Amino acid sequence: MYASPMNHVKWFLDGKDNVRSSYYLEEVATEFHVQGLELDWACVSWDGDFRYSGQGWEHYSFRGNKWQRILKESRKQYQKNAYCVLLTRARQGMVIFVPEGDHADPTRSPGYYDRTFEYLQELGVHELRSSL
Repeated sequence: MYASPMNHVKWFLDGKDNVRSSYYLEEVATEFHVQGLELDWACVSWDGDFRYSGQGWEHYSFRGNKWQRILKESRKQYQKNAYCVLLTRARQGMVIFVPEGDHADPTRSPGYYDRTFEYLQELGVHELRSSL
């Protein structure tokens, strides 16, 4: 997971009139930015790095121009912990965004996301649909 550096104070405390605040979703906070904090609401973007398959969780890292499987147990645990931190920050509610993927883009294959999305639904996570 990569994010541009963000100003913690402005992101967390500024209001809807500041494009750099959390209201705009223009800048993201990583697990390091939110560790130890409780947020009223959170939006977690679930990428293809941590994928669910029929056999369990699979761990990947995007290197160069493709996904590569993570083999070291310590790196797998680190990645799992990062998602755990992100998924435990919200007090009132959370939106988990799982991209649909794109068959035309080999780095965003729907196969990287679909099973994770289905698994989250099996756990009871409700799907939100946009009317756009």
